[in-house]
Amino acid sequence: MIRNVVLAKLKAGYDAAEIERIQDGLRHLNIPGMIRFTVGTDAGLREGNWDFVIVVDFRDAAAYREYDEDAAHNELRARLAPFVDQIARAQVEIPET
Repeated sequence: MIRNVVLAKLKAGYDAAEIERIQDGLRHLNIPGMIRFTVGTDAGLREGNWDFVIVVDFRDAAAYREYDEDAAHNELRARLAPFVDQIARAQVEIPET
């Protein structure tokens, strides 16, 4: 299994309603091989946290690549980009248990 983790620091004054629409669009993506999808805004429990998070589990690397190249996903990514100050992402292999 591949876990994709994305963290973003958003620019001051970002459009919260548009961020919610983008998150909703991400939640409704239907990519084959996607096992679990979580997207949201930081709960504000610690100072200095990043604002926006996506955690997605995929069956395998091929499913991740399909997601990464998906047109609807990339449209949402493009809508998010103007609000992003910094972004960090990683894909990690999770051993089957």
